[in-house]
Amino acid sequence: MWILFAAGSAFFAGITAILAKCGIKKTDSDVATAIRTIIVLIFSWLMVALVGSASQVSQISAYTWLFLILSGLATGASWLCYFRALQMGDVNKVVPIDKCSTVLTVLLAFLLLGEPISPKKLIGLLAIGGGTLLMIQKKESTGQAKGRSWLLYAVLSAVFASLTSIFGKIGITGVESNLGTALRTGVVLVMAWLVVFVKGKQSMARQVPGKELVFILLSGIATGASWLCYYRALQDGPASVVVPIDKLSILVSIAFSYVVFRERLSKKAAIGLLCIVLGTLMML
Repeated sequence: MWILFAAGSAFFAGITAILAKCGIKKTDSDVATAIRTIIVLIFSWLMVALVGSASQVSQISAYTWLFLILSGLATGASWLCYFRALQMGDVNKVVPIDKCSTVLTVLLAFLLLGEPISPKKLIGLLAIGGGTLLMIQKKESTGQAKGRSWLLYAVLSAVFASLTSIFGKIGITGVESNLGTALRTGVVLVMAWLVVFVKGKQSMARQVPGKELVFILLSGIATGASWLCYYRALQDGPASVVVPIDKLSILVSIAFSYVVFRERLSKKAAIGLLCIVLGTLMML
């Protein structure tokens, strides 16, 4: 049964990008991120309720709180950049770059934490990095500046996602993982709405088209469902199998980007996708 939950985790993680893309055709990406985070926060606290770790909040040290906040800020920045990149670029180009955060995380862990990189892991890193480069192409229907902008936001999304992992590794060892995720998501929610208000976009939250609002909410539900399935799969199944299955959500995103948006992969991009998949499997 656990393998079905692992597959469910990959599926819901994969369609999150598709649902998000459908929800930001006219809606501002910052507003969409803020609305979506409300749903994700509900799901994160649902996970806390499932494991019964809410009572541990009073036991969290100041040091851990610091890194919870830092990781929350990094997560929020990553989500804001990711949504902006999806709004400007194709799913089958943005998602691979975001997944490249795995490479950045391993490199930062090596440089900052002294974690070793085995020859097999190094080959995996090179495969993911090379595959990502093969999949990066300029959008044919946009101008030069816009073509570069989506790439910048996608790279920033990956950078902030990797910082989230590093902050978590450094400081969130003294708190139950689901509780840490819920508290961090609370920081993300505050940050997302703060960005909306600072930019003066709060009125846009009331002007979101009904259809797009549905897709934004569904993307939040998909993220929450992915987390719940992932946690359930890890409870009963081996992490060495569950994690690689979850990481293959990129295949779901690429497949649905073709079905929904008719985004086609070139031969070079297809080879790049294969390299990313093989590299991911080698690292885990």
